[in-house]
Amino acid sequence: MRLFLTAALAIAGVSLLSQDRALLLKPDSPEFTAPTPAVCVVRLETTKGNVDIEVTRAWAPIGADRFVNLVRHGYYNDNRFFRVAPGRWVQFGINGDPAIAKAWRTRTLKDDPFVTSNTRGTVAFAFAVPNGRTTQIFFNLRDNSATHDKEPFTPFGRVVAGLDLIDTVNAEYGEGPGGIRAGKQDPYFEGGNAWLLKEFPKLDYIRSAHVLR
Repeated sequence: MRLFLTAALAIAGVSLLSQDRALLLKPDSPEFTAPTPAVCVVRLETTKGNVDIEVTRAWAPIGADRFVNLVRHGYYNDNRFFRVAPGRWVQFGINGDPAIAKAWRTRTLKDDPFVTSNTRGTVAFAFAVPNGRTTQIFFNLRDNSATHDKEPFTPFGRVVAGLDLIDTVNAEYGEGPGGIRAGKQDPYFEGGNAWLLKEFPKLDYIRSAHVLR
């Protein structure tokens, strides 16, 4: 039975060795609201190479705390780049374990005041409605300020190394499961990475994410 469960979770992109899985199933845990440093760097080890994001808490403190704390506890490990608009944006942030993904799906954040424009290389939370940020993140691959600042999408960091790698993630599936506003993400939340591997097998992804400093 244990071997079967291990295999099933491996397909979903989740390791039973992670001591944080139980914690990720409890989104109300105080670990996820701990204040993060004023500035820190998060490294995404992806199938394209390493991508470093400098997180600046003053830009969007609520969003920065959510992102960095999720990184610390493994939420973004094995996350697929599931929505790719070449030259515009790349999106990720739905955990490959359906139980974890669904636990966080409705854990929304209050909006941060808008501080920094959505220029090329900045990183922000995607959302469908005001005060609706959860876990999904996108990279701005160009200056999207004309459209994104008025929403507003509020960047909490910028890529300081590896943006050229994000430019080249596999775009053959385009919108894939779609964005939050498209209303087509239910199969992803229900099936996790196992569903993605069946429907979109060549997606690039984050192997692991951790805070460098």
